[in-house]
Amino acid sequence: MLEKVDRCGDLDHRPRVLLGKMGLDGHDRGVKLISRAMRDSGIHVIYSGLWQTPRSLAISARDEDVDCIASSMMSNSHLVLVPNLIEECRKVGRPDMRIHVGGIIPQEDVQTLLDAGVEQVFHTGTSMQDIVDCVRSSTRSFEPVPTDSTSAVLARNISLLQLGREVPEAPRRRPGRVIGLTGSPGAGKSTLVACMASELVQRGRKLAVIAFDPMSPISSGALLGDRLRVDFNQVDDQVFYRSLAVIGEDYATLDGILELIGGAGFDDVIVETVGSGQSDVKIREFVDSTVVVVVPGMGDAVQMDKAGILEIADTFVVNKADFAGESKLVRELLDIAEGREIRETIATRGQGISELVDLLF
Repeated sequence: MLEKVDRCGDLDHRPRVLLGKMGLDGHDRGVKLISRAMRDSGIHVIYSGLWQTPRSLAISARDEDVDCIASSMMSNSHLVLVPNLIEECRKVGRPDMRIHVGGIIPQEDVQTLLDAGVEQVFHTGTSMQDIVDCVRSSTRSFEPVPTDSTSAVLARNISLLQLGREVPEAPRRRPGRVIGLTGSPGAGKSTLVACMASELVQRGRKLAVIAFDPMSPISSGALLGDRLRVDFNQVDDQVFYRSLAVIGEDYATLDGILELIGGAGFDDVIVETVGSGQSDVKIREFVDSTVVVVVPGMGDAVQMDKAGILEIADTFVVNKADFAGESKLVRELLDIAEGREIRETIATRGQGISELVDLLF
């Protein structure tokens, strides 16, 4: 593996790359190693998970406003899926998206892929440094997106705003409902968001999600993996999902981002925070309602009485309610809730999600 050091600080902006596994490729150990090497080199890596389709990858690349897609292929379907990916990028409003392909690609197929529009093809044995260099070469100064796609323009405007740069004239308004979702690491926040997204889409609603993850204080890289919980093969582009990396609770641009999202036509928004500690309470300043996700085993009654994150909750969600200690946790929450709502969910099974959506939206 590469030494953890920022190899991208000299570029126009912090590189963003979408890692995707299309088709029947069910192996992710290799892509996880690559994602760590990129993160440790100062790259912001969005991992979309296994079983992706060309369309789901295209939607993810557009909304995340990545500099390139790096797609791994192991199912001998590259001559079908890769041209489809290129076409789907065009359909969703990003015909300029740079696409790199790696995996088990026969040499005789390489030129066909390059002729179709692939920037570079990687084979087994490629070094991590070569992969990092490829991402560097794909990271160029921002130009206006070559489309009038509302989501593509929104994604680019968020990128510019996050960098503190001038944003072109765009509609701005506060969305109708902004929910802040916070809680400790491992509480199941991302899975909970994914379930609520599916429920809202089934009800005919559109949703925007802003998901914050931590940025490395050493390399300035980040691994942004929250969106892999959402099945974009199901929700398609009814959910606009954007991952952002921050250090600490740096939400300085969030008000502006929310106004851009509202101006793009989204009324329902969820803001998912970085896995939070006891004193991480700043999100309440930016949202209409704060949901604190807790799980059985989080601590004893004394922890409940301490000041901090539990104080900011408008709603408590006891996730993983099938775990031992659920009843004890609910009783302790009742002691401090003072009339605030307490809901129980098992997000991995979809239990309690419909009732939670009824309450929040």
